[in-house]
Amino acid sequence: MISMRKLCKIIVPFCLLAALFAVVMCGGGAGESAYPDKYFVEGTRQERDALKNLFALLSSEVEPDAARFSLVREIANEYKRVGDYSRLVNFLADWVDKHPDDPFNTYYLFMTAYSYMEMDAAPVSALYFNLIVKNYPDLTIRGESIHLICLQQLINLEDNPEQKIWCYEELLSRFPEQSDKGVTWFMLAQTYEQVGDWNHAISAYTQFLRYYEAVVPGFPNAYAYAKQMVDFNNSSKNWTFESLDALVDTIKQNLDSGNVWRLWQYRARVNFFARSWAHAGSDDSGMAEFNLSSFGSRGKLHYANSLSADSNSNEAYLRTWGWSQFTPIWYFYFRKIYFPLDPEIHGRWEWAGVYYGERF
Repeated sequence: MISMRKLCKIIVPFCLLAALFAVVMCGGGAGESAYPDKYFVEGTRQERDALKNLFALLSSEVEPDAARFSLVREIANEYKRVGDYSRLVNFLADWVDKHPDDPFNTYYLFMTAYSYMEMDAAPVSALYFNLIVKNYPDLTIRGESIHLICLQQLINLEDNPEQKIWCYEELLSRFPEQSDKGVTWFMLAQTYEQVGDWNHAISAYTQFLRYYEAVVPGFPNAYAYAKQMVDFNNSSKNWTFESLDALVDTIKQNLDSGNVWRLWQYRARVNFFARSWAHAGSDDSGMAEFNLSSFGSRGKLHYANSLSADSNSNEAYLRTWGWSQFTPIWYFYFRKIYFPLDPEIHGRWEWAGVYYGERF
C-alpha cells in the first residue's frame, strides 16, 4: 500500500514544476498539439491557458511517477474547481485507459467515483468503488485506506444484499480495527436474514453479542433482538404450540384448575418477559427469572371469554384477573414465532410474556 504522506515527500518540488512551466511558456517542449483533444481545454481564457500548460507538461514525458501524479491531479482539480465534472471523469478515464500501469490509478478512479457522486449518479459511483476494491491495489489518503472508504460507500449505495454481505465481510477481515465491529456484525446478520441464510445470520448475531455496548443506528433494541434470536436457536423450543387456539385453551384450563405452578410450565423458556404497560417497549432480556408462583392468588383466577380486540395474526392478548391485591389484572401475551431457520417451529405460537395492570 502506497501512503499519500510518503507520496507528498517524493512529489516533484515546486521549483521543478515552475521550470517546466517556464519551458512551455518560452516555446520549448510541446506546443499547441501537446494536449490530446480540444474537448479537454474549455472555459475562460485564463482557464484554457492553465489547462494548455498543464497538458503540455504532462505530454513532455515527465519523470518520476510522482511528478506525473501531481500534474494529473492538478488537471482534475482544475475541472473540479469550475464544477466541470463531465470533463473531469472523461479525462481520468482516458488517462487510466492509456496508462494501465500507473501506480496511482487507484486514486484517479477514486476521484472519478466521487465526481459521479457530485453528478448525482450514485449507481455509477458504486460501480467505480467496486472496481477499485476488487481490481486495484490499495492506497492511503490522509492516513485512511481508499479501499476502506470504498467499502463504506458501497454499503450505503448497494441495493444488492449479496454485495453488501461481501462488503461487511471485507470490513471485518481486512479492517477490523478501523470499523465498528459491533455494528458491522449486526448489519451483516441482518443482511444474511434478508437473503434467507439463517445459519450465517445466527452466527453473525452470536458474534455481535460480544459487543453489548454497541449502538446500532436505526436499531435501538439491536442487542435484545440478537439475544432473542441466538437464545431461541440454542433452546429446546418444546414449549411451543401448533396454533393459537391450542395455546389459549391450555392456558385457560390451567387457570381454571388454579394450579399456578403447572401453568408456569407452559411459558417460553427463553425471552419471556414480565412488565407493566408503561414499559411495553423495554428490552426483553433479563426477564426470564420472573416466577409466576410468587404472584399467585389464594382465590379463583378469572379470564376473559375472548382475546383482546387488538389481537392479530401475529400477537394476541388474554385479560386475566384475581392475582395479588396490588396487581390483580394481568394480560397474557402470546406471540407467533418468527424463526425461518426451523420450518417446523416457524409459525407456531408461544406464551411470551405478561403485562401487569389494566391497559390504558
